[in-house]
Amino acid sequence: MASIQSALTDADWMKLSADLSSQIGELRARAVVLDLTLMDVMDSFATRVLRTLAQTVTLRGAQTILVGIQPDVAIAMVQLGLAQRLDGILTALNLEHGLDMAEALV
Repeated sequence: MASIQSALTDADWMKLSADLSSQIGELRARAVVLDLTLMDVMDSFATRVLRTLAQTVTLRGAQTILVGIQPDVAIAMVQLGLAQRLDGILTALNLEHGLDMAEALV
């Protein structure tokens, strides 16, 4: 599980992606839960990194679950056409539901 606690720079997004990708093998993870509750903006770069991360996670044998996307962020993503870039990625309303989904995958 990774929780985004503040706005990330492009370099931070890339580091997060690389770190999570490598930890999947080390931890033999079946799911990666990304808590986005504190994010108030989701730009096209962050969306692209999340999509690439999800594809990498899938190739490593796990599933990505995004949790806690704020209503304003979700609306903006849909209006900007960014939501379709996350097609196929599981989402959950909050961390508790996301962890339940991850547990069901095991």
